[in-house]
Amino acid sequence: MKYWILLAALLVPSWAWAHCQVPCGIYDDHARVQQMLEDAATVEKATTMMAELAGKSDAQSQNQMVRWVMNKESHAQKVIETISDYFLTQRVKPSQKDYATRLQKHHGVILAAMKAKQNADGKYAAELMAAISGLKGYYPEHKH
Repeated sequence: MKYWILLAALLVPSWAWAHCQVPCGIYDDHARVQQMLEDAATVEKATTMMAELAGKSDAQSQNQMVRWVMNKESHAQKVIETISDYFLTQRVKPSQKDYATRLQKHHGVILAAMKAKQNADGKYAAELMAAISGLKGYYPEHKH
């Protein structure tokens, strides 16, 4: 019986997008920002497609509407998890001179993602994209 539990635990997929919280030193902050921008682009696309499907009552349109809503919510949630599980726990530190500003900007991304989840208006998706873009200066691409 123990082996089945172990096997099940190994086969259950991990949904953690953030890097582990062990101080291994293997980080790619820029890549995480790029991923969040891609998630935000998906939120924007979903919002646009939802607006196109609004008012249609055929089964296919309703099916597509549900799929776009689910995708919008999923990608906004990924942004929230990346900020909270990765950036706020590992990259934004009280020892930084601009800690309060960094904290506000990162929290602003979480708020924008929450609003994008809650609303079907494209302005919230645009605000999410802008909030994430506002973090790019903190996490430039490193050329190796």
